[in-house]
Amino acid sequence: MEKHAVLHMPQTIIYGRHAFEKVGVEVAAKGRKALIISDKVMDRLGNVNDCRNYLSNEYVESTVYLGVESEPTDTYVTEALDLFSKGNCDIVISLGGGSCIDTAKAVAVLATNGGYIGDYMGGTKIAENKPIPHIAIPTTAGTGSEATDATIITNTTNDVKMMIKQPSFMPVVAIVDPLLSLSSPTHVTSATGIDALSHAIEGYLSKQSHPMTDMIALSAMKLIVENIRMAYKDGENIDAREAMSLGSLQAGMAFSNSSVCLVHGMSRPIGALFHVPHGYSNAMLLPAVLEFSKEASIGRLADLGKIFSADAQNFSNEEAADLAVSSVKKLCLDLNIPNLSGWGIDRQEFESVTSKMAGDALASGSPANNPRVPTQMEIEDLYHICYAYEFATENVR
Repeated sequence: MEKHAVLHMPQTIIYGRHAFEKVGVEVAAKGRKALIISDKVMDRLGNVNDCRNYLSNEYVESTVYLGVESEPTDTYVTEALDLFSKGNCDIVISLGGGSCIDTAKAVAVLATNGGYIGDYMGGTKIAENKPIPHIAIPTTAGTGSEATDATIITNTTNDVKMMIKQPSFMPVVAIVDPLLSLSSPTHVTSATGIDALSHAIEGYLSKQSHPMTDMIALSAMKLIVENIRMAYKDGENIDAREAMSLGSLQAGMAFSNSSVCLVHGMSRPIGALFHVPHGYSNAMLLPAVLEFSKEASIGRLADLGKIFSADAQNFSNEEAADLAVSSVKKLCLDLNIPNLSGWGIDRQEFESVTSKMAGDALASGSPANNPRVPTQMEIEDLYHICYAYEFATENVR
């Protein structure tokens, strides 16, 4: 049977400066009492209070869960779901980074389908009942989770990041306001920016890509490559922030429909075992994985090289692909991305779990979408290479 391309996305996407102000109207059309899942930083910045005021203006009540502190865990999901139930809420709002959004996705599904979030991993349990409406409001330009039907939740019992992907996890509405990203500090801007670039690149390189995802991924790569350094150096540059927000949104749409690959497969175990934020762990792996994958994706990496430099239009595909890899390395260097050693991970402890991490990476399924599909041993070797990887590179043309 012929396989058809599919493109899933939120029912509504509201994008642009001051889009946040529309949250009250959107929620009022779908519910009367909202659970806002956010964090203490958003609360301190006043964004949570602004959200509650926008809701109040439309006669919508709200209660708040601020327990998200790091990468999303099953504990956060349980706590937020309990608050949702006790508060008799009928709609969920996520306000924050990918951790808040992923937590809210799990709450929205479990509220009507029950069980433990891990039950849904690998399609063991399918969400058959319509989830609670979820309105996602990202405050960083990075994860693209507002436009994906996947959630990544850490099982705190066995330290495994559970990648769960089903249509029911897709938010109903995504509200993307670049003004909300102005508060992101430089280290968050760099980590989430490279995360978004990783999404766009892997969405383009994936064996599951198709013409629609290619178009979106290419646009995302261009927006991110052309604006990430400016957003990093000048966080108040709203034009750069706006381009990064759009690029992140598009990257999320691309990879949600074509899948991520080896970078993400290897990244999740690092986050689960060593608590490295997802954006950083992706960035630490991206250049080495691109080098590993290059011979199997010359043409597509050449397209990326041409985004980094107009001169590459005159290069051979091989030369343009080499430029893509060296340009990504240079970008990581410019954004002060550390390697695993520089993050402070003990080498002996790291090497003691490389076999487990490689096994967990393969079990996630993402490496199977890579242009060059690795073996367990090749993934272990890549972990060793990435531990002390040097981002310094030859002069980029």
